Amino acid sequence: MNLVIYILRRLAISIPVLLVGTFLCFVMVAGTGDPLGELRSNPLISKEALAATATKLGLDQGIVPRYFTWLGHFLTGDWGTSIAQGNALAPVAPKVLAAFGVTFKLVVGAEILALVIGIIVGVLAAVKQYSIIDYIATTLAFLLFSMPIFCIAIVLKNYAIEINGWVRDLGLQDVLGNPWLRTTSPEQLKTDGGVGDFIASTIGAYLLPTLSIMAISFAAYSRFQRASMLEVLNADYVRTARAKGLANGRVIFRHAFRNALIPVSTLFSVNFGSVLAGAIITETVFNWHGMGTLLVEAVTKNDTQVMMGWLVVIASSVIVANLIADLMYGILDPRIRVG
Repeated sequence: MNLVIYILRRLAISIPVLLVGTFLCFVMVAGTGDPLGELRSNPLISKEALAATATKLGLDQGIVPRYFTWLGHFLTGDWGTSIAQGNALAPVAPKVLAAFGVTFKLVVGAEILALVIGIIVGVLAAVKQYSIIDYIATTLAFLLFSMPIFCIAIVLKNYAIEINGWVRDLGLQDVLGNPWLRTTSPEQLKTDGGVGDFIASTIGAYLLPTLSIMAISFAAYSRFQRASMLEVLNADYVRTARAKGLANGRVIFRHAFRNALIPVSTLFSVNFGSVLAGAIITETVFNWHGMGTLLVEAVTKNDTQVMMGWLVVIASSVIVANLIADLMYGILDPRIRVG
């Protein structure tokens, strides 16, 4: 019951924050340009058609009434309409949710791999402080920190082009590439090559962008885990456990490891939201049609409805990620009580 009350309390705090954020974003976005600018420049579109489109998008109202109109429709499941390609109107919700599904699958895999590998490397570096393992982990982390993500992505993509060239010489399907750029559809790939080729091709499509995102996150997780583990290993209760004669492995994993995970879980919740919202460069390099591409298109066209849908989805994901992190605190450290 305490857990349910805690979750409801956190959601009650998060909802007003989300509403204020959407209002500020709406006011700033709606005042930056004309969403119908491209339509106005088309001589084939009549004034009556422009007026009807402006009415449908709510542009005939002031900014504040437009926000509350948008909010009322949004709460009922109507996310509004977007100016799609060809100057046609399209519903926002399918567009945003489809892009979110693409980015979510990419980011979840990258973040989980980065978290697991980063924790393992960070713990080893802390336990073997000033050893060759620690020096290699530190050097690798700082190297990845210093490299921009577009540099990592481009280097991986260049290697993929060479590997695919060798594979094509053997008469096979590309093993590293984008699912939207395949000459063979996934369904046809299953039929022609079997499930094995389909799995290999799907893994190849996810591998490079996953590695690009994972590299930066891994550097952060490993350094945080190392610092947190070193702090815990020097705590009084750990020294007491060692003084009692407990085995080193039991001291590390039973007494130190769980408490050392708390800062990393906080970092994961923050990093997950930022990566989910900021995978623009990776998606651009590998031509993925996700949230990054959607945001760029919406900003270019000054498409307020799409940008607001993008904001709500990303903000909600950050709220959920932080809520999960808060719940993890009580699991990792029994001294923390959610009541």
